[in-house]
Amino acid sequence: QVEMVESGGDLVQAGGSLRLSCEVSGLRFPFRESAMGWFRQAPGKEREGVACISWSGEGKYYADFVKGRFGISRDNSRGKIYLQMTDLKPEDTAQYYCAEHEPSRRTCSKEWGEALRAWGQGTSVTVSS
Repeated sequence: QVEMVESGGDLVQAGGSLRLSCEVSGLRFPFRESAMGWFRQAPGKEREGVACISWSGEGKYYADFVKGRFGISRDNSRGKIYLQMTDLKPEDTAQYYCAEHEPSRRTCSKEWGEALRAWGQGTSVTVSS
């Protein structure tokens, strides 16, 4: 079965940095051929797509609210994706989930923000002001 195990969330002060990791296994299609991403959900709010990365890592897409601050990357040899977060703001506080693009494809679609499906529990990021 599909497993996605996120880690790296923490409590940090505004302006700080975190690096989230996610180990993925059991996808229907090979991880190295799958677009992947991250989304987040804050309590009482709708989920938000944060970033998407193509199968090769060459295509990277970000929500406007994280552009210039967050960076997505992947290691296909290890089945992992990462989210480097810098200049964190209190509004970044949320549960962060790694996700596969659904339907599975190599590149991120134009609707990637709504096309990410998570299988894990997420990791909690709290940014204090």
